[in-house]
Amino acid sequence: MPPRLVRFGEAALLVELEQRIDPLVAARAAEMADRWESLGLGMAVPTYASVLLRWDPLALGAAEAERAARGILASSRGAIPFRGGRVIEVPTRYDGPDREDVAHASGLSVEELVRAHTSRDHLAYFIGFMPGFAYCAGIDERIVAPRLASPRSRVPAGSVAVADGQTAVYPADSPGGWRILGHTELVVFDAVRDEPALIRPGDRLRFVAL
Repeated sequence: MPPRLVRFGEAALLVELEQRIDPLVAARAAEMADRWESLGLGMAVPTYASVLLRWDPLALGAAEAERAARGILASSRGAIPFRGGRVIEVPTRYDGPDREDVAHASGLSVEELVRAHTSRDHLAYFIGFMPGFAYCAGIDERIVAPRLASPRSRVPAGSVAVADGQTAVYPADSPGGWRILGHTELVVFDAVRDEPALIRPGDRLRFVAL
């Protein structure tokens, strides 16, 4: 399917690449966002398979913005952003309120669930939802974890959670509907640090059971 460009309000364009979670597709979205911002065209927000491009309507017209987006698409390679990511170890105590339910739904014991979650590195595709919240895909296919039917009003900072084939660490107290397996003392977002967000797209999270 060729990329689809959709107007998103008066000064934004949504570029839909493909409807699948794949490192090459996400890398293309990340590369396009990086190119858009490096050219000084505006802010960009990449996701798994699309990227939102914003611009200043006083400086750039919609037709010019679309031509620029198509030019970037034509020259994109979709490989650079996910090269050389760091491995970030996340010490985790698997004592979360949903671990038994997730284990049962997955047909695993709690011990097997923990081994499955710690058995591989998880690629951070993009940051969204809140500052420092890294969406990481590639969890063990045996882990079955749909989102909660009713989100919690408060998920504590440091919660290690899974949902729909993804895993993440909550950077701050917030509402949330992901299944909580445990918690970490690792601070993944601190506004006073030189680089507030600990995890960057392309990094890999390695959960280590305590």
